[in-house]
Amino acid sequence: MPITYAQAGVDIDRGDELVERIKPLARRTRTPFVVSDVGGFAGLCRVPPGMTDPVLVSGTDGVGTKLKVAFATGAHGTIGEDLVAMCVNDVVTCGALPLFFLDYFATGKLSLEVAEAVIAGIARGCELAGCALLGGETAELPGMYADGEYDLAGFAVGAIDRPHLIDGRGVRPGDVVIGCASTGLHSNGYSLARRVLQGELGLDLGAHVPELGQTLGDALLTPTRIYAKAVAALLAGHDGRVRAQSHITGGGLPGNVPRVLPDGLGVALREGTWELPPIFSLIERGGPVERREMWRTFNMGLGLVVIVDPGFADEAVRRLAGAGERATSIGEVEARGPDVEFEDRVRFV
Repeated sequence: MPITYAQAGVDIDRGDELVERIKPLARRTRTPFVVSDVGGFAGLCRVPPGMTDPVLVSGTDGVGTKLKVAFATGAHGTIGEDLVAMCVNDVVTCGALPLFFLDYFATGKLSLEVAEAVIAGIARGCELAGCALLGGETAELPGMYADGEYDLAGFAVGAIDRPHLIDGRGVRPGDVVIGCASTGLHSNGYSLARRVLQGELGLDLGAHVPELGQTLGDALLTPTRIYAKAVAALLAGHDGRVRAQSHITGGGLPGNVPRVLPDGLGVALREGTWELPPIFSLIERGGPVERREMWRTFNMGLGLVVIVDPGFADEAVRRLAGAGERATSIGEVEARGPDVEFEDRVRFV
């Protein structure tokens, strides 16, 4: 008797049905720059008009072992927001306007309900970022993944007029460092977080943790903050007064802020000038985990760092607050010797 592709583990009809379910989700994210809808071989998008020297800006990422929490809890509705955030937040650091997003969803056996929940989260993330979900790929790969598990990757593309590019070259001593609050762990450090919270402390994902004010699973699945619209509000007519921006991901403040600093410069950050979400204190005590390891693993309450001209600092905080961010001045840029190690260019005072 002939063997079919479905008998081998790949159901083409189910994949086609998912595409039909995705179409209305993607349609809600459509922008004036989109040329095509989901379903063709490629997505088409215009470069925004009016740019004299347009530069395309791209970013790609995943959400790491945060996926393990989604698998264990069966809550798949927000993990797609994380995927968009991890890519788009990188793209906007140089001042780019996010244009479109593509996703890759791979699983051993396609569950329409799970895939639709994940992609609905991706579409919601695109709406929050102001970019279009232009297309993607769904792969059913029997034998590649454990039952009920999947993997995600995302790809974001934006554009900026080269004269307005923010690349950190204008940073100078005395510039002000502004921090924008994170919503918690975002999507980094989950291997360490799960080792401490579930391993060392023995906490159940469904258990209510008084210190967190919610279940551990809900706390760990809190979506990564998407800063795209706040950055757009900050940059409107800034006239070069925004010098640099850093997305605080794996590596924390010491591993990410120096990436946008010219040689010979560092930052002095004032501990206690921003709120530390309780999950970080729980992890630090529960390990215990040394403070230096906390700094270099987690965002420690700051998802985006902006460096601005001192005369623009108060206005920058007001603009970010007006866009819904909890932003505060957290330090200053200072001169550093040429032999200072990369991570030591961030000094806590």
